[in-house]
Amino acid sequence: MRRWLALPETPRPSIRHRSEFSAWIVAAGLAAGVLFGTAACGTATDDASMSRAETTNSQPAGLPAVVRDAESSVVTIFVGNGLGSGVVYRADGVIVTNEHVVRSAADRRVEVAFADGRRAPGRVQAADRISDIAVVKVDRSGLPTLTFRSELPQVGELAVAIGSPLGFENSATAGIVSGLNRTLPASGQPGRLGQPLVDLIQTDAAISPGNSGGALLDGQGRVLGINEAYVPPSEGAVSLGFAIPSATVVDAADQLLRTGEVQHAFLGVQVTSLTPEVARQLDIQVDSGVLVLFVADQGPADRAGVRLGDVIRTFNGEPVRSPTDFLAQLRSVDPGRQVTLGIRRNGDDLEVKATVADRPA
Repeated sequence: MRRWLALPETPRPSIRHRSEFSAWIVAAGLAAGVLFGTAACGTATDDASMSRAETTNSQPAGLPAVVRDAESSVVTIFVGNGLGSGVVYRADGVIVTNEHVVRSAADRRVEVAFADGRRAPGRVQAADRISDIAVVKVDRSGLPTLTFRSELPQVGELAVAIGSPLGFENSATAGIVSGLNRTLPASGQPGRLGQPLVDLIQTDAAISPGNSGGALLDGQGRVLGINEAYVPPSEGAVSLGFAIPSATVVDAADQLLRTGEVQHAFLGVQVTSLTPEVARQLDIQVDSGVLVLFVADQGPADRAGVRLGDVIRTFNGEPVRSPTDFLAQLRSVDPGRQVTLGIRRNGDDLEVKATVADRPA
């Protein structure tokens, strides 16, 4: 059983989503249409209609420079008859991409095409299905890398997606960050075995088959996230794309390179920003912390006594100012360790102790 906090005065939208003002999981009908951005080689589909028409007069002055500086760090990954994208993670030939891009690689072997026209054989060094992150190694050095941004963007920031949609290498599309902390249920994701994708960045920069594993950039050319999935027009969607935040990517990629696997510290809660509007609606007399939207039944937080509507203000004595803070502090703890959460509930300040678990597969 899963429990969600919903604000009763907020009407339920026809296409459900979780944001600062709602906490409903994406409806099953929509979830069934969520597609990963991988493509079959040499094919084109109606999903290309998601492309946005941008005029020269409307684009930011620095956008061409952002694309020009970044495109040499974005690659195309060929796996059998399919393809996806990737981002150079280390100059010595380490590339980060989505696990689902390389999942079908025979003997973990892929081919990588670079912006300079060269191709090189690659090997999947390690992959993690839960985070949907994989690292690929090629025998090249001196590759250009990008900066991965550590903090989450703000809604409304510029977002530029670069990848190989339908095999068109180094294609760029632009939009904005449309939302944060999005959840895609497992029912629309082949092979996920009941594991949802959580805490995603939503963007209206066009994402199509082949974009998976490519970069979502901000206006300074920093990586906001790794493009992962989109909702196709056949589901009634217009420019609904999703990316894994950079902080999650870096944490997973570094663990994969270090140990070959990823530990996922898990408390069984999902949180959102405590905005002034939400605080007023719920009559919460604090101006910092994160609001608990969801508590997994019999998860670590549930067993510790965390409730829907609690505001988590501290984590092991350190202030929690945003969901980014909370997730960063949680990632720093190994499964099996006990943590202390400072909570505001009904005007009272409480401390609860929870034992962090490894996220269930």
